[in-house]
Amino acid sequence: MEELSVGTRVEHPRYGEGIISRNNLTAYEIFFEKGGKIEITKRNTDLSVIKKNEEVPPPGWVPVSEIENIMKYILDQYGALNAVVPMGEKWNGGTMLLQPANPELKPKEIPVEIFFHKIVMLRDRLRVLEQNINSHKVLTDEEKISLQQYITRIYGSLTTFNVLFSEKEHYFVGSKS
Repeated sequence: MEELSVGTRVEHPRYGEGIISRNNLTAYEIFFEKGGKIEITKRNTDLSVIKKNEEVPPPGWVPVSEIENIMKYILDQYGALNAVVPMGEKWNGGTMLLQPANPELKPKEIPVEIFFHKIVMLRDRLRVLEQNINSHKVLTDEEKISLQQYITRIYGSLTTFNVLFSEKEHYFVGSKS
């Protein structure tokens, strides 16, 4: 089958009529009236073309995928993208039990995944704060160093939670004495 462009109308015996919304390296992303968004490999012989999209993009046109890549790069540069941080497998499905000293009070159970997510969010926000301090235009170098030392101490206080991470590269690291 020849290469199909975005906007081409196709038909599939199971999903019905659809429109190609993205042309990836090995597959088409197609929005079907019956099945919604589905990715189908380019080698699939069940697709038949109803109407090819012959439109030529206007000069200066940039595909959405290219814009997405540019946005990801920019957001990553400024620390706005949160990296996926894996939790140690032994904690999956686990719970934390906070038991009050007073036996009349009920304990509180928290799923470890929720607690871990909050720890990762805290770490990501500390990193963004760190970047903002380092790139601040008004703070002096001495002020930046002073604030940086506070952040280092915060990381040191959070090293207790390193037990939750599956990879050492994600650990909190404080000042090394």
